[in-house]
Amino acid sequence: MTVKERLAALRAVMAQKKVDALIVPTADFHQSEYVGDYFKARAWLSGFTGSAGTLVVMADWAGLWTDGRYFIQAERQLAGSGIELCRMGVEGVPTESEYLLANLKEGQTLAFDGRVLPGSEGEMLCRELAKKGVSVDCSKDFPGMIWTDRPAMSCTPAFLLEEKYAGRSAAEKLSDVRRVMADRGASAHLLTTLDDIAWLFNIRADDVACTPVLLSYALVTMDQALLYVNPDAISEEVKAGLKASGIALRPYEGIYEAAEELAGETVLLNGKKVNYALYSVLQERASIVDEANPEQLMKAVKNETEVANLRLSHIRDGVAFTKFMYWLKNSVGRVKMRITESSAAEYLEDRRREQPGFIEPSFTTISAYGPNAAMMHYSATPESDADLLPEGLYLVDSGGQYYEGTTDITRTMALGPVPDEQKKHFTAVCRSVLALQNAVFLEGCRGINLDILARGPIWEMGIDYRCGTGHGVGYLSGVHEAPNGFRWKIVPERNDSAVLEPGMVTTDEPGVYIEGSHGIRTENELLCVAGEKNEYGQFLHFECLTFAPIDLDAIDPQYLSEREKGWLNAYHKEVFEKLSPYLTGDETEWLRKYTRAI
Repeated sequence: MTVKERLAALRAVMAQKKVDALIVPTADFHQSEYVGDYFKARAWLSGFTGSAGTLVVMADWAGLWTDGRYFIQAERQLAGSGIELCRMGVEGVPTESEYLLANLKEGQTLAFDGRVLPGSEGEMLCRELAKKGVSVDCSKDFPGMIWTDRPAMSCTPAFLLEEKYAGRSAAEKLSDVRRVMADRGASAHLLTTLDDIAWLFNIRADDVACTPVLLSYALVTMDQALLYVNPDAISEEVKAGLKASGIALRPYEGIYEAAEELAGETVLLNGKKVNYALYSVLQERASIVDEANPEQLMKAVKNETEVANLRLSHIRDGVAFTKFMYWLKNSVGRVKMRITESSAAEYLEDRRREQPGFIEPSFTTISAYGPNAAMMHYSATPESDADLLPEGLYLVDSGGQYYEGTTDITRTMALGPVPDEQKKHFTAVCRSVLALQNAVFLEGCRGINLDILARGPIWEMGIDYRCGTGHGVGYLSGVHEAPNGFRWKIVPERNDSAVLEPGMVTTDEPGVYIEGSHGIRTENELLCVAGEKNEYGQFLHFECLTFAPIDLDAIDPQYLSEREKGWLNAYHKEVFEKLSPYLTGDETEWLRKYTRAI
């Protein structure tokens, strides 16, 4: 079926069920950022394939809300579908909730699957719509009624992460969580977020592409730790390991019955993450302590073992990327072979697969040439897969999942002559990355305090990028993990404005995106570390974890101050020292050239 045919079929079912509006978010039952194929109902219905967006369907109108990363992509993919693009964060554009509250009338009915909407959002909609006499039906999976060839829900083999990688046992982590529960007066703690469960129980799987997590729920009390999971995913070895840590197994769907049995208990949970189907049950039967999961901050602050492993994984990743960059710069326009965005991405993944400890990519590689790079989260398709030519700029944003951690790196490279304006933009992005990377700041600062260091050189040109400057990174987990990040204004739904602490890893990735022309991004991962402590307080700074050349072919030195040249030269000196021992002779000489002092 085409998108129009799918919407027509959906509207027919809505009319049959007497539903006037339907919300289809980008979500699984766990409010994950990236979801398995079974949960991609919004993409299937709308044709928009970006990782973030919410579809609202009414009898005579449909709208798709997404953020600035996807405006260009969404505009193209929604063209001719009859779905209006609603640009989140743009002045005058209401949120999907505001739109529904303004447009639904007394006697009408809103529907959504309560398992895929956050508890707090569902509760707010039900409360506010009740005031208008609008009913809510949250018991049905409407897309599932017409999606006849829907993929099966993931069930991949789970494995336990050894302490030589995790640094601490699940039993130790459970003790820490129970201390927080006691402090909050909670007798139970409900966890539905897959990354938090993976960290707490030191368990991983492959139920979400590029994110090694297990579809599961968890319930922690003062004397029990229960993991609700498909038993087919758990081997006898894993079962025994969990039991040794005091963790018992229950069926995946059993969490709903367990919620009903928490009547009279005080439950610690995150209402922005627990789905409405669970949240509404607990709201009726239990007392709720609604706040961020304690695991979120605990796992954001990497322990000494994790930090040591991360340094190793980034060296390996830097070697893979530098081998790729060497090949690319020496192949495009110089060899008689066709190199496309897709084939270049495959070559890069092959180099990663050669590295010890590599498991899988940490996200779908963004391999974008020329105008395609202006789309921040571009993904090449057979129709768009551009040939790489010996001219202009090519952007690749990629990363790996290693037993030693998660990596995320972006480099933009000159494949030949580059126009002066693009060199100016490239140099500004380089200045931005280095300014934030070299920041020194007092304890208590948040990413919002430091974002101007990166965004300043871009703003000076009268340009902005419609996204944050950086996000937290997990450890063999989600490549995007709260609560730390860099952005210039607070965006509540992003939850990335925490105080920066030693051990947190955050990306530094400013950019310039000119629609129809080019896109530029340079990205390093930064580890927050403690510096001098004196009468003014504890100073902090960053240790750069990412090592690969910033392409000097695209730099225009006239736009760099002497201080900025010093920063770039010092960074490139470290790149050469760390990576050259793992390269061939020709690769080493090439790296020497591309890390030379300017």
